[in-house]
Amino acid sequence: MSNPRQPRSDQMSKTSKMIFVNLPVSDLARSTAFYQAVGAVKNDQFSDDTASCMVFSDTIHAMLLTHDKFRQFTPKRIADARDTSEVLICLSADSRENVDEVVEKAGRAGGKIDPGPKQDFGFMYGRSFEDPDGHIWEVMWMDLEAAKVAMAANCAATA
Repeated sequence: MSNPRQPRSDQMSKTSKMIFVNLPVSDLARSTAFYQAVGAVKNDQFSDDTASCMVFSDTIHAMLLTHDKFRQFTPKRIADARDTSEVLICLSADSRENVDEVVEKAGRAGGKIDPGPKQDFGFMYGRSFEDPDGHIWEVMWMDLEAAKVAMAANCAATA
C-alpha cells in the first residue's frame, strides 16, 4: 500500500511544485526594497505590514517575515544569519552573464557580494550574495550537456 502523504512519481511529474522560502528580516521595508532591486516582484496579495511575498518566478517565492511574524511558525530561536549559517539558497540563472548581473544588482542594492569564492568549472558558474540580514543566496548557471560529458568523463576516470 502506498503512503497517502507521499505523492506518486507520476503525480510529481504532472504538477509544477512551488517553493516558499521563509526568511526572518529585521527591517521589512529595507529587505523588500533589496529584493526588488535584485529582480524579485512584490506580490501585494500576500503581503502586509508583517510580511512581503517576493516572487522570483512562477514557482519560487521568498516570504520576508518580521521577527514577530516568523516566531509564530517556530518555537526555535531565530538565528542571526550574519553569525550563523542557517541555510544556503541557490537560484538558477539563464547564463553566466545573468549570474553576474544578479549578483551585481545585489551589491548595488546594499548586499555583500561574493561572501564565498566564485565557482567556475567551465560547464558550471556560480557566485553569491548576502542580503542585509546575512542570508546567503547563490546564483548558478550550468550547461547541462557539458555537465553530462564532464560527469561521464569523471566516472570513467575513477572506474
